[in-house]
Amino acid sequence: MARRMIAALLFGLFGVAVLCGLGIWQLERLQWKTGVIAAIDARIGDTPVEVPQRPDPVTDRYLSVDVTGRFTGDEVFVLSSVPNIGAGYRVMAVLETLTGRRLLVDRGFIPDAARGVPHQAKKAVVTGNLLWPQEIDSFTPAPDPVTGMWFARDVPAIAAKLRTEPFLIVAASETGDGIAPMPVDSSDIPNDHEMYAITWFSLALVWAGMTGLLLWRIRQRTA
Repeated sequence: MARRMIAALLFGLFGVAVLCGLGIWQLERLQWKTGVIAAIDARIGDTPVEVPQRPDPVTDRYLSVDVTGRFTGDEVFVLSSVPNIGAGYRVMAVLETLTGRRLLVDRGFIPDAARGVPHQAKKAVVTGNLLWPQEIDSFTPAPDPVTGMWFARDVPAIAAKLRTEPFLIVAASETGDGIAPMPVDSSDIPNDHEMYAITWFSLALVWAGMTGLLLWRIRQRTA
């Protein structure tokens, strides 16, 4: 009996130790991820700067920028939705700067009924954040050739179509024409490490309980 009890106890302690270790690791990941998100939030709200000549997708992601130019009227519409409003579109428009750069700007959201209203060329000052959205996968449909509607912010493809530089400025404030801005924030960055930690610690408790039950059954059978 003693040998079986010791083997069961060691196996139980090993399992509990492993599961608790995974839970502690997730708590460390939670602390790290919270710091990363806080840094992103701080960068999003930084004082705007000029758009770099060659923005880097890693070092310049979320960079707060300020640019003056003229909306040319060239734009595409990306299917989107807003809670309590419903389906609509993101307006992806061309902003031509005073130096001749053509930049792609996500001006924000319009409801479905407003899609047919043309947006005329006009001067504008845009404050926003640089972004390289990762919204494309193998299931994303190609743009509708009839309506011209896009189903994701495929920046390289949209930039090629509109002849702009291959990055996106997401407007942080209104740019006119009744377009509601949809500023960049950190809400879409997953941070599920607390839930994972709770799961691992819960499994450790279950494992400990099962070990105790196993030890009790061994003792009962021996008795």
